[in-house]
Amino acid sequence: MSTLMVSVSGIRGIIGDGLDPQTIVKYTSAYAQFCGKGKIVLGSDGRITGNMVKNIIVGTLLAKGNDVIDIGVCPTPTVLYNVTRLNAVGGIQISASHNPNEWNALKLLNDKGEFMTLEENKEMLGYITGEKFHYEPWDKLGKLTDYSEGLLNHMEGVLNLPGIDIDAIKKRKFKVLLDCVNGAGSYVMPELLEKFGCEVIELNCEKTGIFPRLPEPIPENLTETMQAVKDHGADLAVVVDPDVDRLVLITDEGEPFGEEYTITQAVRFVLSKTKGNVVVNLSTTRAVDDVAESYGCKVYRSPVGEANVVVKMKEVDAVIGGEGSGGVIYPALHYGRDALVGTAIILQHLLEFGGTITEFLTGISYCKIKDRCRR
Repeated sequence: MSTLMVSVSGIRGIIGDGLDPQTIVKYTSAYAQFCGKGKIVLGSDGRITGNMVKNIIVGTLLAKGNDVIDIGVCPTPTVLYNVTRLNAVGGIQISASHNPNEWNALKLLNDKGEFMTLEENKEMLGYITGEKFHYEPWDKLGKLTDYSEGLLNHMEGVLNLPGIDIDAIKKRKFKVLLDCVNGAGSYVMPELLEKFGCEVIELNCEKTGIFPRLPEPIPENLTETMQAVKDHGADLAVVVDPDVDRLVLITDEGEPFGEEYTITQAVRFVLSKTKGNVVVNLSTTRAVDDVAESYGCKVYRSPVGEANVVVKMKEVDAVIGGEGSGGVIYPALHYGRDALVGTAIILQHLLEFGGTITEFLTGISYCKIKDRCRR
């Protein structure tokens, strides 16, 4: 049985067992038909099958007459951010997210730099079962452009987020252990942390695309990382998945901060600066509700899935949102889960809190709406 999985966010499968060249051509052609003529931004999380998949996608898009802006290896949120910045009609990130090495996927975006809505996805899939695909003649093919500025654009956007005081964070001189599982985070996270004045201890930050452990950033896969925090006396660890849309933290004591509390602390930080609505999915911790209540704000819940959260955020004009898997969505930059954004927020929030991340976690877990939690 084929491993191919088709969802609102794109297609995913094992290379050689579901995600084969014919399948990639078919779905890329349908996607180009959906987008129409124009630029399509392309990125990859760096896993070893990425170049093979990318070459097939590029050739197909050029044959459809679309110009391709190749950002190279980068986080998924980097592609999201650059779609709107470059006035593209769409974007594709080649990434199977937290799945192991043998998997890969096409994450498909609309012209707003967001995952397609259910209706958009249905429209795209309709092209697959429709008439035979049309490809352009030799003199109307698209053009391929390498765009190395994509990562820089994204990082500069994060550094200029409202409420982030870079100079103050630099003075705190956080010592951060960074684990990028040898994925796309290796291309941007060390530099981002250095720009915040952090002393960075790199673990699994080689640009090989070969994951040294199971890439799902859950405690049972992070035993080496948790021990390294204690061995190096780090203030915290920042852990990202291969495509850097999820942020997982480890305390100074080498204990899991908890994925659910990544979004909880992001909500607390944003609401302390700007009151407004919050959106999380149905499976996210009720700690978010406690935090929002302490600021007199309302929480709305959506079905699980980034696209569903974003639709609800736009509907209620939310100032912050996300999912309990470590995904922070801050519309001040863009509507997508973004570990770079989450990292900036946690550093600023820890600075203002004044204590250790262990003390901060205790505040989130137990204090609820007491004064300590609002520091």
